[in-house]
Amino acid sequence: MGSAVQEEAARRNIIDITDLHHPVLTDMQKQVLAGAEAAADQIVLKPAVILAAAQAQTGLSDFGAEDFHERLAVWCQAVDEDANASAVTRANLFQMMIRLAATRLRIEDMVKRHPEILDIQIDRPIIVAGLPRSGTTHLLGLLSADRRFRSLPWWEAIAPVPAPDETPTDEDSNPRWTKAEQGWRMMESILPYMAIMHEFSPDHISEDIELQAVDFSSYLIEWLAHVPRWRDYYLTHDQTGTYAYLKKGLQVLTFLKGPNRWVIKCPQHMEQLPALYKTFPDATFVLTHRDPVGSIRSQLTMYSYAARMLRKTIDIQEPLGYWPDRYEKLLRACVRDRDILPPDQTIDVYFHDWIKNPDPILKEIYRIADIPLTDEALADLHSYLAEHGEQAKGKIVYDLERDFHVTGEELRRPFAFYFDRFPVQIEVK
Repeated sequence: MGSAVQEEAARRNIIDITDLHHPVLTDMQKQVLAGAEAAADQIVLKPAVILAAAQAQTGLSDFGAEDFHERLAVWCQAVDEDANASAVTRANLFQMMIRLAATRLRIEDMVKRHPEILDIQIDRPIIVAGLPRSGTTHLLGLLSADRRFRSLPWWEAIAPVPAPDETPTDEDSNPRWTKAEQGWRMMESILPYMAIMHEFSPDHISEDIELQAVDFSSYLIEWLAHVPRWRDYYLTHDQTGTYAYLKKGLQVLTFLKGPNRWVIKCPQHMEQLPALYKTFPDATFVLTHRDPVGSIRSQLTMYSYAARMLRKTIDIQEPLGYWPDRYEKLLRACVRDRDILPPDQTIDVYFHDWIKNPDPILKEIYRIADIPLTDEALADLHSYLAEHGEQAKGKIVYDLERDFHVTGEELRRPFAFYFDRFPVQIEVK
């Protein structure tokens, strides 16, 4: 009897999104789309408009080094060229750019008032890099469960320096958390399955890409719109300055809150290993590896599900024509540059080993980082694993042939170079 109940519970936990090609919109989704369309003429994707809005919002005027202006202009042009972007996408990106510009003003103001911030050492961080949609978020969250580490929760990533109206009060001890919670609840109500595929709850540990975006760089907006102009610009421009800005962001956060043994991650780091190593030469580098088809399959499904809100029309050729090639570019850079990382500071983690038994891998990460893996810390990590299992909120069905008319073998063909370099097991047939 017990086994039958468990099997039924497991079946109920399976989420099969069968309307990717022809979405059936909820009333809320229709309302949000209509509201964004009605306000579409208020979205002006021009740097001067965005920066002026940030200055008005903060009462500050100094953005620091001015080289970001060119990148912001490319962002705006690339998004404007995305003819299939919905009004929701344009509104979201417009507000995001204003938020990032306002954050930059606050960071520069904080450093101007406390120049000693730039003397703070970011001591031997643990930096996780790996394919998007490949388990890096889970590994980051797991390491962050060790209370000796400093990590970046979502509420802090999107508002690293509090605004004047975000000062704690008796009624609200953390207004930044409250705002992030409101945004998370809205996302859950509009795209509930997206909330399962990629969590953005206030305490969810975020990627450090949010701090790079304050410098108006990184591959962030590739995930939010179809922007080949920005991709090409980003891949042909040195990112060392943006990684330095990431470090400045960590210094500001350490000054405000401490302590100073960070664990951070971003899949993008795999294609920026020289800049990453130059910026954090004493880091422990944890590179995760997985069959890229497993990762691409997840991304295609996530993109296509969100398309009901973010794209004007649904076209499976849009993500198929972009993301497999984008993954190839990322992995070719990783294969090219992997050996610049010091062997005694680096570990390659393989997905097929991780899912079998993470403990030996965790012990090796801690050994390289020169941090004792105490019984208390290991208990915290095991508790996290128990609470954040693969099916904690539901298991998404990924079906390449049904949803995208392509096989795993076909998607895998361009990645022979990656399998030649790293002993990754084929995961998707």
